[in-house]
Amino acid sequence: MSALSKAKGFKKSKSGTYLSMAATAFGAVGALKQIKKARAENDTLRLVDAVVTAAGIATGLAILYRELKRLGDDDVLLG
Repeated sequence: MSALSKAKGFKKSKSGTYLSMAATAFGAVGALKQIKKARAENDTLRLVDAVVTAAGIATGLAILYRELKRLGDDDVLLG
């Protein structure tokens, strides 16, 4: 098995999905900092940008959570 096929398999594994969720959640920290800075400076355009970014992060987390549940459905022991 080549390293590339192992890497592709990791992306579809539970641990790969957890890692993707952690990276996405880490991006949420940056978006929250951007929101706080925009509010402090009363910069509406930056605030809109930060809110749209946060919405994208929330959507990404929801998709990853759905993928995690699908991976769990394949496991016979989880019910």
